[in-house]
This record gives sequence, C-alpha cells and structure tokens, in this order.
Amino acid sequence: MDMCEACREARIAGQNIQVLTDVKLDATGQVKGAEKTAMVRAARILLSAVTKVLLLADRVVVKQLLIAKEKVAKSLNLIERVATFTDFVKAFSQFGNEMVDLAHLTGDRQNDLKSDKQRAEMGAARAVLEKNTVMLLTSCKCQLRHPECEAAKRNRDSVFTQMRYAMDLVHHVVTDTAPISNDISPTLTAVNGDSGIGLAHSHTTVSKCLKDFDDLVEVTRMTMVGPHTQGKLTSALELLIEATQDFTDSAYTSHDHRERILTLCEKLREELNTLLRIGTNLDQKDINIPSQDLETAILKTVDASKMLKKQLQETAMDQASDVFKTNEDHDILMALKTAGLNGEVDRVNEITVKFEEHSEQLQEVAKLLRHIATTGPLVITAEHVENSLKALCPQTIYAAKAFAQNGGSKIAKENFDVFCDNWESQINELSILVKDINDINQGKNEKNVYMSLPRPGRHGALAKSIKPIRGLDVEWKDWSALSKGVIDWEQAKIAKLGLEMKLITSEMDAETEKWEEHNNDIVKRAKNMSSMAFSMYLFTRGEGPLKTTQDLFTQAEYFAEEGTKLFRTVKEFAQRVPPGTLKTELMTYLDKIPAYCQHLQFTLKSPTFGKTATFNKVDSAIQETKNLMNAIAKVVTTCFICATKYNIDYRSSSGVQQKWRPVENRPTGSPSSSLSDSPSRSDHSDNIRRSTSLGRNITGLSSVNTFEKPL
Repeated sequence: MDMCEACREARIAGQNIQVLTDVKLDATGQVKGAEKTAMVRAARILLSAVTKVLLLADRVVVKQLLIAKEKVAKSLNLIERVATFTDFVKAFSQFGNEMVDLAHLTGDRQNDLKSDKQRAEMGAARAVLEKNTVMLLTSCKCQLRHPECEAAKRNRDSVFTQMRYAMDLVHHVVTDTAPISNDISPTLTAVNGDSGIGLAHSHTTVSKCLKDFDDLVEVTRMTMVGPHTQGKLTSALELLIEATQDFTDSAYTSHDHRERILTLCEKLREELNTLLRIGTNLDQKDINIPSQDLETAILKTVDASKMLKKQLQETAMDQASDVFKTNEDHDILMALKTAGLNGEVDRVNEITVKFEEHSEQLQEVAKLLRHIATTGPLVITAEHVENSLKALCPQTIYAAKAFAQNGGSKIAKENFDVFCDNWESQINELSILVKDINDINQGKNEKNVYMSLPRPGRHGALAKSIKPIRGLDVEWKDWSALSKGVIDWEQAKIAKLGLEMKLITSEMDAETEKWEEHNNDIVKRAKNMSSMAFSMYLFTRGEGPLKTTQDLFTQAEYFAEEGTKLFRTVKEFAQRVPPGTLKTELMTYLDKIPAYCQHLQFTLKSPTFGKTATFNKVDSAIQETKNLMNAIAKVVTTCFICATKYNIDYRSSSGVQQKWRPVENRPTGSPSSSLSDSPSRSDHSDNIRRSTSLGRNITGLSSVNTFEKPL
C-alpha cells in the first residue's frame, strides 16, 4: 500500500510538472511561460515523491532478501536434523530451490551496491556460500553413511557453521549493521574493523596507519606543531609501530627483515622527534609560518615513513614467495590421500600436524597481505582468504580422518576429495591476491587480463570493483534437478570431468602468473592450452563457442597439437637446466606429454555411432585432455622453479613481442545443444581456438565467475 501511494503521488507530481510546462500563447501570440515559483514548488514535490518511491523499493528488496535468507536458514536446520538418506534428499532438494532465490537476490544486490567495500563484503559472503554448499552435500552424505564416526560429524558441523557465518554476513551487508551473530565460530567471529568483516583479533592495518601518520605530518605545514598536534603525531606513531609487530613477531619473518623493520621504526621515531622539537621551538616563539628547518624535518619524516612502508611490503612479499616456492600443498594432500586409502589413521594424524603448520604459515601470509593492502576491497579479500584458510584447515583434517577411519568408503573418499579441491582453490586465491596487491603497490593499476583464461578464486572481493557472481541461480537449478534424479547421469559424469579440468586450468593460470617475464614461449603456449581447455569446460556447461560435439573434438585436436609444440619448447629449455633432482623431475613430467597427446589423438580418431557412443567419446576426450592439462601444469611449475633457482634466461629467443588482447563477450550456448552430435563442422567453427604460430594474435573466451556445479 505504501508503494502504491508513493507511486500515485509521483504520478500526480509529474502531471503537475507537465501542465506547468505546456506551451501556451497569450492574446498577442507570445509564448506564456509558467510562473517560476510554481515550477520550483512542483519540481521539489516531484523530487520528494520519486525519492520516496526509491526508498520504499529498496526496503522491499531488502525485505525479500532477508526472507529468502531466513528460508535457507530453516532448510539448513532441517538438513542438520535428518537421520536417513531419503529425508536428506528431500530436505536438500528444498534447500536447493531456496538457494536459487537467495543467490539471485544477493547477486542483484551486490551489483546495485554503490560502495566497493560493501560489494567486496557481499562477494566474500557469496564465496563462502559457494564453497561450503558443495562441501555440505558430501559431508552430510559421509556423516549419514558413517554416523558412528566422530570426525565425520565434526566435519559436517563445521560446514554448517560456515554456511551460517556466510548468511550472517549477508544480513550484515544488506542491513548495513554490525553482524547479528558473534558466536558463529571462535575463528570466524566478524567484527567492525577496517573492512567491516575483520578477524576476531583484527587491528588497524599498517597501510592505514602509515596513511594517517603521513597525512598528519603533511598537515603540520598549515597547522604548525602545537600541543594538540604533538599528541596526535605521537599517538599515530605508536599505533603504527604496534601494527608492525605482526611483521616482527611472525615466526616466518627472516632475521634480516626483522632487524630492518626495527631499525626503520627507530629511524622514523627519531625523525618525528626532530620534527616535534623544531615545531615546539617555533610554537614557543609564536611563529605561524613554517621555517626551512621545519620543512626539512617534514620531508625527512615522510621519507622515513616511505622507507618503512617499502620494507614492510618487501617482507610480506618475500614470505609469500617462500611459501609458494616450496609447493607443499600438493605433497601433503597426496600423502593424506595415500594414508587414507590404506586406512593408516596414525599416519594421517602425523601428516595433519604438518598440514596445520603449513596452514598457519599461509594464514600468516594472508595477514601480512592485509596489512600492506592499500584499497578497501583488497583488505576485505585478504581477511576473507585468511578466514577461509583458518576454517578450511580443520575441515580438511576432519575429512581426512573420516576417510582414514573408513578407507573402503567411496562416500568418505569423495568427501575428502572435495575438501582437497577447495583447499587447492583457496591457494589459487591467495596467489592471485599476492599478485593483485603487488601490482597496485607498484602502481600497475591497469593489469593485462587474459580474457581467454579462467580467473581462479575471483568470487568478488579481489578487484577494485567487485562484480556479482553470475550463474549461482542456474547452477542451483541443475543441482536441485540432480538431487531428484532428473539430470542424465552420463551428462553429470561429463560435467564433473569438466569441473575437474576447470580446476586444473585455474592452477595453470596461477602458475603462469608467477613468471615475471610473460614474453616467452613456455608461458604463451601454456596460456593458449589453458584457454582451449577452458572452452571445453564451458562446453560441459552448455556455454562458450563450442556448440556441438564435433566442435569439441576439433578443439581437442588443436589442443593435442599445441601440447606437442609445448613439449618441443620445454625440451629445449630442459637442455639448459643443470643435472640434478630438478632436471630429473622436469624430464619425468615432460616425457609423459607425448603419450598423453597420442592417447588424445587416438580417442578423437575413433568413429562413433549413436548417442551412447558419442557420450563415451566425449567422456574419453575430456578425460584425456584433463590428464594432458595436469601434466602441462606440473611441467610449467617445474620450469618456473628451475628458471628461478638457476637464473635461466627463459625469454623468447625469437624476440617477437606477442600481443594478447581480450575479445568481447560471446553469448553462451543453450544446454540443449551441448551434446548434439554433428557430422560436420558447424558454422561457428571460426570461434574454435587453433594451435597457431606464436606470432599470431589469439582470440579467446571471456572469463566468467560462477558457482561450480556440484556433482
């Protein structure tokens, strides 16, 4: 009723404006204008009426979103109480339908938010929902299958905790208030900090302290250094030095970095004391104009602040570099999988201790990155990454223990695999965060984004302007249908393979981003193959330029060709690697590529007749492509380690400057046409990526941010 009344008032006000602005002629034939006072009054009434309509509309949207959130919360409570698989499928189906509405509303709301900070917060909440929704399915299944397993129960309960945390975060952003729940998790309590969703122990960041301190120092040129200003400067310095303790107290900060930070803090204190002394003398002499000595003291203080800032950034980046060089995650997860398969519970407990230590180091890196982040969205992203790592570590450990205690259980294995995939995805997010913060700190605001490549972990909250995550509502419809048994299981199998391949392309993207010099054949060919594989992943979703199975097979042929060319390129590079463990490892990975290429080409040449045979061929083609992509990712990683360790010049010998350019977004294809068997090349085959010479421009696919299909 309020909305109808407001719209009626706006319509009447508009009509009044129309009447007043009608052209009228007087008796002499001259145009008779409206009275100015009446026009102003009518315009104000119209503006007031429209404002009222907009405010009411916003209240309606907020109310709809909160109602949708409450429905999801009730469904979660229902899922948590189920005791049989039948009840679980029914409850989960209802949960999926309600998540469609919530996803649609949160996406629209994120897009409408004007504040970059709030968009980043909503993106963080949606990212938590994304990952934990996938884990919710497998963890609940595992707990239902093994109700006596305490690890499985804790694993499931931790997922519910994260889901509720995310919905609390949504409520906080939508209502623009403090989080309504502070007992979600001792590790994920949201408080008002720099970003509004900080950690429980969140403090002001070093970047903010430095900016506030520098601003106060600069202002002394106008305000001089009176008693009030002295107190502000002293307090700002103490707050800054306190913030640097996260760097000096870190167990992973090297001795040299720690000593430099302490020295620079002391130097900054000395320069400020000099500034305060000069300012006090001028104040006592009642001089209101800055002297040359004061100006010199200000410049020296600002320079000392810049040196400290640079050192803190270098310390954080060095820690990040160290943690990525070791590449421990893959080895630890593989060891856990092996021990779990063998049912070695004690061995799993032993490995999880190392896993926890590695997780703490990653969290420490994320915390330091938050300190040196200079934009609100990046601060929020760093907090989100640290929170996610802190929450995902015990979740993964519980999943590993449940797997080890039930080694023969396929459901327990599937659950553990899902948590491993999410951990690897989280590491990709961290690596991209490192690059984003480093680029901005170095003044590289305009980044070269390869639109043909997937951007792992960009759920929002990673860039200056955060876009809503597209596709959650569509994905949930598919999931809901899948839980009811509506979707063909052959399609589901292929979709799962596509998702696995997408994760590998995300890993590839993260690895290629580490190379300082992107103008080299290894990186360019790897990026080209990553883009090809990503287009095949989009095909499994009914999207992208590949519309028929023939398009898919043609793309796979080009992929195999490019794999052969990459093999030759890396072979030449390997000749410059000194003999040793690294070269042996590189050659081991490299020698697998020709075999994978041959297997893929053999699969593509096999004839098919009928729908079943076509599905099998598509399945095999995507599986072989995934295997080859996995081998390529390992080769690129090892090449980077070799080039860095042995200082090998890996730049392109041809000297050709490759220009990569994004292309406009293409419309996605309909799912119904994804697996249509076509005997000939389609009319849109020019959109298929081909194995080309490195001198040619390569067109690509637009990257998309989606919630992955849970299969």
